[in-house]
Amino acid sequence: MYTPKIYKDEDPESIRTFLKENSFGILINQTQGKLCATHIPIELEVTVDGKEILQGHISKLNPQAEGFAENDQVLAVFTGPHSYISSSWYDHENVPTWNYIAVHVYGRIKIVDENTTIEQLKKLVDKYEAGSENPVRVEDLSTKTMREARGIFGFEIEIDEIQATKKLSQNRDDHNYKNIIMELEKTENPQAIAVAKEMSKCRK
Repeated sequence: MYTPKIYKDEDPESIRTFLKENSFGILINQTQGKLCATHIPIELEVTVDGKEILQGHISKLNPQAEGFAENDQVLAVFTGPHSYISSSWYDHENVPTWNYIAVHVYGRIKIVDENTTIEQLKKLVDKYEAGSENPVRVEDLSTKTMREARGIFGFEIEIDEIQATKKLSQNRDDHNYKNIIMELEKTENPQAIAVAKEMSKCRK
């Protein structure tokens, strides 16, 4: 991912938090010479020996999985809030742009066994059911329902490289920076407001 130095996020804790909060990603690989992509939750986890990995699952019917054996190199893409930035918000003539946060994780994928897949499912469901009034637990599902789990592959991605971009108008002076935040908040667009909040965190 092309990222000018001014926009690079090289803070491990910041990246870790982002991945945990924006875990619905895009898994990309090459299968039979063709690029394939699947939109799925991909969770950052820590192994028993303290190593960070990514975990997830895909359908066994998904042809993308055929490529894992021939080439285990994959890319997982995660995106956060993003918004158009109008050049009318500056006190000088300039070009419009787009502010956004994104993380690319490069690594090597491997399929895990059925028991590990079920454990991954339990963690995933517990995470997203935490705020439910009547939370569902994998352990409480019937044998009939759990037969559907046989139709998925669980996977782990050993991380080789992480590239993180946080493009939030860092190249603007304080006056224009604050004005961009104000204009974003005026839009009442959830994405724009989220970008404004991230900008406020970066420069107070």
